[in-house]
Amino acid sequence: MNHTAIASDGPLARPIAHPLLADVVFSSRTAGRPRVVTDALLIVGASLLMAACARIVIPLPFTPAPVTGQTFAVLLTGVVLGMRRGFLATLLYLMEGAVGLPFFASGASGIAPFFGPTVGYLVAFPFAAALTGFLSERGFDRRPLTAALAMFAGSLLILVVGSLCLSLFVGGIAKGFLLGMLPFVPGDLIKTALATIALPSCWHYLQRLEK
Repeated sequence: MNHTAIASDGPLARPIAHPLLADVVFSSRTAGRPRVVTDALLIVGASLLMAACARIVIPLPFTPAPVTGQTFAVLLTGVVLGMRRGFLATLLYLMEGAVGLPFFASGASGIAPFFGPTVGYLVAFPFAAALTGFLSERGFDRRPLTAALAMFAGSLLILVVGSLCLSLFVGGIAKGFLLGMLPFVPGDLIKTALATIALPSCWHYLQRLEK
């Protein structure tokens, strides 16, 4: 199977160094189907996954930003779909929430979240997905250490942008990082550990199937 050809086929893709999980997993299921249709289905499906994970919410009494499952879904979307499709899927998710679907944390919707204290996290989501996708296209998802680095880089981007925007609402950059980054580090480390185990394991399983 020519994974590189599959990964570089279609209007949203380009030649990349390593195949992506989505392209390898779905290559045998999309024979005869236009690539743009497969890409569209993957993008829509990923946006719905983010919406589902946004329902996982742990409020923190000392900060307006709750712990949610969104971050993990955003970063995983980038890793699995790649830079361009990851960016578009996350952008679609934000648009779905903005037009009124209850897709944000705790079922929130509309444009109000884009003017509130958590706007930085939302704005950072597409870029974090693109970052992890960029790294995944270079094989970072194949080995535990590099998978951890990819997830950590995406998480750090979300936390930094989120904290900087939060600082505008809580009175200063130092307080913004205190309330917007530190409480989320343990959870992000757990998410990173899960991805570090899951991603290389998926590749190992796929390689065994091809033998």
